[in-house]
Amino acid sequence: MMNSRDEQTYSIIGAAMTVHRELGCGFLEPVYQEAMEREFQFQKIPYEREKTLPVLYRGRPLDTFYKVDFVCFGSVIVEIKALQQLSSREEAQVINYLKASGLQKALLINFGTTSLQQKRLVLNLRESAQSADHLRAENGQ
Repeated sequence: MMNSRDEQTYSIIGAAMTVHRELGCGFLEPVYQEAMEREFQFQKIPYEREKTLPVLYRGRPLDTFYKVDFVCFGSVIVEIKALQQLSSREEAQVINYLKASGLQKALLINFGTTSLQQKRLVLNLRESAQSADHLRAENGQ
């Protein structure tokens, strides 16, 4: 039995699969970002595009901030890439987005390969330390 949050991530992944099926690989990130926005609209997935997230230092926001591609359903960060291969650098970027936002779930989606790549990242807030060691990454189809 799936909870509503899983249904949310699956619907986002489904939208990404539709975009990848339609466009294939080889475009730059902004093309996929715009296509995802249109697919979110078509599928009635609530989203905020290029949402800014504050970075806190000693409890106070810095002038520097993160800008994520999308936040869907008010709770899932969606970061889009168009790379030949994902690396730990992109995963670390999304981990930092989760820490900065206080949100627990993110999807890292790569349109740059012949098969769509997606990685679901979950920050376990029950752990006292906020290091990447407490992040569970799941590779999925």
